Amino acid sequence: QVQLVEAGGGLVEAGDSLRLSCVVAGRTYDRDAMAWFRQAPGKEHEFVAGIAWSGDSTRYADVVKGRFTISRDNARNVMYLEMNSLKPEDTAKYYCARRRATLVGVQKQDYEYWGQGTQVTVSS
Repeated sequence: QVQLVEAGGGLVEAGDSLRLSCVVAGRTYDRDAMAWFRQAPGKEHEFVAGIAWSGDSTRYADVVKGRFTISRDNARNVMYLEMNSLKPEDTAKYYCARRRATLVGVQKQDYEYWGQGTQVTVSS
């Protein structure tokens, strides 16, 4: 069983920064790709960023490109999302996801394992 636990959310002002983390526990396939999704109230899950196991392949949603950076530390089983220049429209619950495949997927159904999420609220 794979468990994902997110942390680092909070209430910030527009222009501020936050760093989210996702700790992975349990049995995993060493080449799993991981990603961050988010869900705002009344909306579907939205792909934010994804990273391959090696860390050298990443993908970003256009709305966060240049502001967010995804990274992972496989030795510590942790993935991060550095979020800069936050905007009110970034307000959402952010979820960590992992898939049993090497390539980054951008659809919710691409991922088998999910965390419980961490809330990020950006005030204007």
